[in-house]
Amino acid sequence: MAADLTAFGNWLAVPSVVCLWLAVLLRAPGALRSPQQRGLWLAVATAAAAMTLNLPDVVAYAMDRGAGYAHSIGLVRNLIGVFSAGAVLYFVAAAAGGRRLRFVSWTATVGWLAALLALDAAAPAHGTHAMPPVGDPVPSLAYWLVLISAHVVANTVCVALCWRYSRRTESRGLAAGLRLFGLGTALAGLFWLAYLLKALFGSTWAMPALPLLMNVHGLLRAAAILVPTLFTFRRTASDIATAWHLWPLWRDLVQAVPHVALNKPRAGRMVELLWPPVPRNLLVYRKVIETRDAILILGEYVAPGALEDARGRVAGRGVPEQRRTAAALASVLQEARRAKLAGAPGQPGEAAALELPAAIQTSAEGGDLAEEARFLVDVAHEYTREVKPS
Repeated sequence: MAADLTAFGNWLAVPSVVCLWLAVLLRAPGALRSPQQRGLWLAVATAAAAMTLNLPDVVAYAMDRGAGYAHSIGLVRNLIGVFSAGAVLYFVAAAAGGRRLRFVSWTATVGWLAALLALDAAAPAHGTHAMPPVGDPVPSLAYWLVLISAHVVANTVCVALCWRYSRRTESRGLAAGLRLFGLGTALAGLFWLAYLLKALFGSTWAMPALPLLMNVHGLLRAAAILVPTLFTFRRTASDIATAWHLWPLWRDLVQAVPHVALNKPRAGRMVELLWPPVPRNLLVYRKVIETRDAILILGEYVAPGALEDARGRVAGRGVPEQRRTAAALASVLQEARRAKLAGAPGQPGEAAALELPAAIQTSAEGGDLAEEARFLVDVAHEYTREVKPS
């Protein structure tokens, strides 16, 4: 059982490292521009580097090259690991605020790194750094206690901070990222606590689980820093879907009232999505605003009570209650568009005759634009499905 657990943990090593590096590369542009994210990104990047040097194949290759080469790889791996712990402390200090905490985090990191280098130099000639199941730690117990203390302190503080702020924030994305990062850090903390038990008391019962703990920690940290990217992707996909569904209604209304559009419609909606005339993050916003403005202007071509009459007609056709307002508005807009294109005189000042649905009214008054977008998508569906444009 213990051997299977270790084998599974070792099997996860490469996927974990690959996921970490992919997450680091994907998040690099945004993280390096943001002081708040820079420490977190640096912590994950250095952890990825340390875990790369700890891959079983890398360790075996270093051992084959000789004791000196294995020693260099082991020392560099440990130094990068401590630097990663320091970056975690810096992330904590930056989140908590205050230059003093950031200064303390870097001072502690420099102290740990200097202590490791001094203890390594003072130890007798040795190969790779290791905590063997039997025998003394290499290069020395003091070296490993310094290494372990750096990770335990950084991980403990980080877990406490992630738990605290994930409960306070109202952002689901930030809360998810903090919880994933905190859980991954907690697993790394357990990894180093197991090493502490081995160093102080010779306890080895937890050693078979160490590869699994470390590599699952890597997967969780990769997922944590990818949360903003995933939320951005989901928001972009939602905006694209909304713009796609709004396009037929928006196109027809803008043809009737062209001056409401900031840009002329493209040849088709696929071209509109692939080559938007405005920044992509404003595409849905412009579509909603322009559609609403067109509806308000076409209201001058709607007789009083027309929307309620249309609700009665669509109810008679068996349209469900939740879709009747959208279907009625689609029908009224079709008639108003025909009148406008036919050159019929409008009634300026009579736009109020079109009693706007609540979703449009509240958004026009500074309410929820997303709710208006959802309603207009329903109108667009009814417009193309039940009331075919001329």
